[in-house]
Amino acid sequence: MLLSELAMASGLRYEGEDTDIVSIEYDSRKVKKGSLFCCIVGSLFDGHTFAEGAVQNGATALLVEREIPVPVPQIVVKNARKAMAEMAAAFYGYPQREMMMLGVTGTNGKTTTTYMVKAIAEQVGKKVGVIGTIRNLIGNESIHTDRTTPESVDLFRILRMMADAHVDLVVMETSSHALEQYRVHGIKFDVGLFTNLTQDHLDYHKSFDNYLAAKKILFLNSKKAVVNVDDPYSSRIMEGLTIPILTFGVRDRADISATDIDITTDGVCFDLHTPEGEVLMNLAIPGLFSVFNAMGAAGMALAVGMKLSAIKAGLESLTSVSGRLEPVKTNRGFSVFVDYAHTPDALENVLKTVQQFAKGRVICVFGCGGDRDRAKRPIMGEIAGRFSEFAVITSDNPRTEDPMAIIDSIEEGMKRSGTKYTVIENRKEAIRYALAAAQNDDVIMIAGKGHENYQEINGTKYHFDDKEIVEELLSEL
Repeated sequence: MLLSELAMASGLRYEGEDTDIVSIEYDSRKVKKGSLFCCIVGSLFDGHTFAEGAVQNGATALLVEREIPVPVPQIVVKNARKAMAEMAAAFYGYPQREMMMLGVTGTNGKTTTTYMVKAIAEQVGKKVGVIGTIRNLIGNESIHTDRTTPESVDLFRILRMMADAHVDLVVMETSSHALEQYRVHGIKFDVGLFTNLTQDHLDYHKSFDNYLAAKKILFLNSKKAVVNVDDPYSSRIMEGLTIPILTFGVRDRADISATDIDITTDGVCFDLHTPEGEVLMNLAIPGLFSVFNAMGAAGMALAVGMKLSAIKAGLESLTSVSGRLEPVKTNRGFSVFVDYAHTPDALENVLKTVQQFAKGRVICVFGCGGDRDRAKRPIMGEIAGRFSEFAVITSDNPRTEDPMAIIDSIEEGMKRSGTKYTVIENRKEAIRYALAAAQNDDVIMIAGKGHENYQEINGTKYHFDDKEIVEELLSEL
């Protein structure tokens, strides 16, 4: 594709001769002959400092926010991220226009909700693409992911793969970072879903108002909305929207609601009420949050014309989602679950759920990630203490921080709860301790990592899978 055509797609001009562009890159290490290199200004690096190296590697044009003294054509813009998304969409032939696009945003529940929507859509014969935290899927083909929502260039490349594979519907997690950083810029979503909003990512957004504003971007770029009205911030999400809105909830009056909720070890049963009728639901994933995720997924399905029978069949076909209150087989008198809960609200929800079916003690093994929102650490410590009988504070992904400094912050809240706990920095040894201490009918909740199969320490990712560790240790004990 010619540089002039890419520039025209964004309504931009450029200086220099026209040239053929074979790829769009924002990582100078991936540049090849004929690439357009985008100089993105991030929180850690400024892409402009890599421009000269990118040209040496073969880049034949640059997208910049300030002109660079190198002998290649340059498109100078105010916002390189926004322009990069517009050019990526054009470069890959606007694949988002060839499929139904559904976006899910919120602090918690995004992953499970996307898999629920996938299960429903497949009941009516749709080929589904999923973009999210665990992996990207084209039908049942898995594609590795490093981010909840990929950078715009990667996203439109994946969407082109999906369109070429005849995907009918794409359901994707849209993180607050992605919305604010223009990663999904240029996509008009058929439906946007709001799950909830609790404290997270304030290290990046700086304030809760900024965090909420980032989430709302999804609905300003959607044709329809599905909103959890039980969340206290739902009114601010819906404020000023002129698109059709389907609401869901159990406490407030809503278009979609649930009654007679019965939570057990094996799942949750409830009556689902919708504008299209009522149906008895039996989900294999326990917890009140599963009810909310199911209502949200049902709302999305109804918004795009799917029948209630397909919603019931799809939701009931889903047995588990990786790392979301996922049971680990023990063949012992106690139970073990792993969950991705890494925010205060998510940890409280999962521990409350476990409390509802645990016949013995609830033992919580958890930590907090480094280089992220520090304010939530003592909050999570207090929550773990309030909703478990015993806790093991350990390391999560310390990244560049001292693990014990993170644990010290967690302890501040744990001490306020008055619950018995111990500190074991080594995560494997912490899990070993919990397994050895467990008695009949106890439930061990290992939180924070869920589907992740690594620990990130000082910039290096080491293989570490909570499920694998549990299975290994159980064979030793």
